Amino acid sequence: MDYKYSLLDSTVDDYHKRPLLLQVDNTPLNLFAVLEVKRDLTKRSSTVGCKIRLYGFLFGLAIMFLIMASYVLTGDKKGLLFTPSPYHLNSLVSPGPFAFNLSSVRDYAHIKLVVKSIKSKVGFRSSRQLPELKALMRSDPHMFSVIPRKFLPGLKNPCWYEEFTGNITTDPYKMNLYGRYSRRFRTVFQHLRSTFYHHLLHRNRRLYRMRCLPYFYIIGQPKCGTTDLYDRLRLHPDVKFTTFKEPHWWTRKRFGIIRLSEGLHDRYPVEDYLDLFDQAAYQIQGELTTNISGSPSHPKIIIGEASASTMWDNNAWVYFYDNTTEGEPLFLIQDFIHAVQPEARFIVMLRDPVERLYSDYLYFGIANKSAEDFHEKVSESLQLFEGCLMEYTMRSCVYNTTVNNAMPVRLQVGLYIVYLIDWLTVFSKEQILVLRLEDHASNRKYTMHKVFDFLNLGPLSKEIESQITRSPASNTRRPADKNLGPMLPITKEILQDFYKPFNEKLAKVLRNDSFLWEYNSNL
Repeated sequence: MDYKYSLLDSTVDDYHKRPLLLQVDNTPLNLFAVLEVKRDLTKRSSTVGCKIRLYGFLFGLAIMFLIMASYVLTGDKKGLLFTPSPYHLNSLVSPGPFAFNLSSVRDYAHIKLVVKSIKSKVGFRSSRQLPELKALMRSDPHMFSVIPRKFLPGLKNPCWYEEFTGNITTDPYKMNLYGRYSRRFRTVFQHLRSTFYHHLLHRNRRLYRMRCLPYFYIIGQPKCGTTDLYDRLRLHPDVKFTTFKEPHWWTRKRFGIIRLSEGLHDRYPVEDYLDLFDQAAYQIQGELTTNISGSPSHPKIIIGEASASTMWDNNAWVYFYDNTTEGEPLFLIQDFIHAVQPEARFIVMLRDPVERLYSDYLYFGIANKSAEDFHEKVSESLQLFEGCLMEYTMRSCVYNTTVNNAMPVRLQVGLYIVYLIDWLTVFSKEQILVLRLEDHASNRKYTMHKVFDFLNLGPLSKEIESQITRSPASNTRRPADKNLGPMLPITKEILQDFYKPFNEKLAKVLRNDSFLWEYNSNL
């Protein structure tokens, strides 16, 4: 086991005051080992005492190597996502020059130096080199062989007919991986199975099934009100969604990611994703049949998809795309969506990134949650991000899978402008509607009308509109998390300082100063 050890602490003068921070590197696996060594400056002349200390040290070292070996073996077998691809960065970045004790973060001035260092390296590129369609098709030929280049005319939603070559006695959803891992999907598929063959179109002694993609996507961000927006849109008679809110196909399932901690599973084929829209396709098809029989109107039903990971989560790229430039992804999620749906529409719901991060911590945290614990996790994450910026560009660090997985809180998700700029290199501003949760919470009728206009939906009756706008908010903070109270004032100030240049650029691009989330506190 050829491990390399390097001191991560930047100062030598207070060597006797601080614990040693050691980094253990063994490509491709990178782990942080934080060892606290208590120094005894008392001189002992006893030879026996020296031997005891020596044997104790060797025994501890042996135990440490055994633990490391178990992590290496386990990571190799399970394909842990924390393990970088061999095509990824050569080593996990160390904390930057302002590293300090991770187990006892109380040094306010030190954290401010870390944030100042990060802000000095913030830079935004106006564009990126877009991949060619041929390169995208080579990376996922099966998906492009299933989705056609043109859709059915006369339909608002992108749909097409696909020849069904299966046996009418077999279960069309038997192999669907969503059904394998979700009891809810198994229940839905059982219903769809019973009506599947009634919706097959018979033409020239052949059978065809209608397939559809979403007309629009709610792409982000997590803990910014996407669930509430989804629940309200579902009440609109002309809007249908997948059988549940977040299939995460574009960002995770098509790469075989079910949970980030479990490594890679079987990749979900695009057919499994399309199955999720069958229920909506049946309704569109029924309306289409009515029109063919003489109705003058065109189908108005549109389908939505609401995976809050679509905007930002490109963590899988490092495991599949080896030709990278300066540690940045060669392909992004939006490249593939644009290749098959250049006319798609996208809704983004954002909130103050400081509050988003705390809400994210409370929602996804498992145990020992507290404002103090959040503060330490923020400090550790800032160190890791700053350490990455010492060697790589800001965009590289935002998309750095290893750093993202190492950070105990998801700082990068709140860097909205980095992702938005990349989306705007592929889609036009007219195709992306950006909303604020704060506006939605204070005036739901206003934001919902903006969404209706953006999706070109017709007028509603007063009863339906009232039901949509006045229903209680969804997915609010749990009572147990509310009891933990707000984050510490010092944590809030640090995060406000960190996110400020990103918010300023966001407000400038959107030409809307409300996205500054300006703070009037006296912290």
